[in-house]
Amino acid sequence: MLLVQGEAFDDLFRAAKREAFHLEVRDDYYSADYGPLLRFLAGEAEDYEWFQPWLRLVRDTVSRGVAINRARVVSNPHNDYTRYARHVARLNMAAGEQVRYLSRELIDAEQLTRDDWWLFDDSVVAFTVFEPEENGRWLGAAVTTDPRIVEYVRGVKERVWAMATPLPRYEDS
Repeated sequence: MLLVQGEAFDDLFRAAKREAFHLEVRDDYYSADYGPLLRFLAGEAEDYEWFQPWLRLVRDTVSRGVAINRARVVSNPHNDYTRYARHVARLNMAAGEQVRYLSRELIDAEQLTRDDWWLFDDSVVAFTVFEPEENGRWLGAAVTTDPRIVEYVRGVKERVWAMATPLPRYEDS
């Protein structure tokens, strides 16, 4: 596996021809002192300037006809981070991502992976890598094209995507 970061990670989206799929299985991604999360919890206004590079990449990718699909497996009741991520997901969707949620109790843990990953065109897997401590920051992605790994995560993708609920319907439930 090769660790990619920054522009090399973004290049995976630029090279995609059909789909970039992201599976998220963690309930927390940032420490409790993460500024945007704290502002959200305090009900403060946010300009989301920090999120614009990602949203530009999404818009550019989708404008080329590449689908960006994100599935989040979440615990209930939702913690502060999950509520925050649902709020921010509206921006992801406005940029062109399809976002779905699956309550963790609706799927057997053996049918998931323990790690988050991206799957590009059903042929390249990029496992997200975080600092070792809990809620550590994102370091990059470990990329592989190993056909056994690709096939396994493709099966997980298909199962989770079929079971997950689109964000607007999930919020209404």
